Amino acid sequence: MTAQADFTEEEWKLVTEAAPGAGLVVALSSRGGAFRESFSMAKTYVAAREQAGSSELLDAIVSTKPKLDHSHKGSYPEVEQYRLAQLGKAVETLGGKATPQEVDDYKAFVVTLAQHVAEAHKEHGQDVSEGEAAAIEKIRATLGVSASA
Repeated sequence: MTAQADFTEEEWKLVTEAAPGAGLVVALSSRGGAFRESFSMAKTYVAAREQAGSSELLDAIVSTKPKLDHSHKGSYPEVEQYRLAQLGKAVETLGGKATPQEVDDYKAFVVTLAQHVAEAHKEHGQDVSEGEAAAIEKIRATLGVSASA
């Protein structure tokens, strides 16, 4: 089992900030609902904490309050590119230290988080807007996860 102690402080920050960064990509992909989307992100962390036990690594990640380094700002495409790159680096870091199952658990958590953020606010009668769906697909591509997974 992989634990927080297996990571440097910088690596741990990257791994813990990448998941809410993916949520931010979805939240910014369309207008409105920022409060609901932020609340949904927090609820996803709480739900993951309640299911604790199958992965010491994921338990440690979700036990931290979701937070982001807000130093990177810019247009949506710039933020999206930065956050997706950070997500890719986080998965690469995990791949070098965690078990394949732990990496898969992390990826599943990130996709679930992104989906919950997208579903938090209906737009034009849709549960998930086109922009949000596109953002989720970019997240899946970054993670190397197919839509059927």
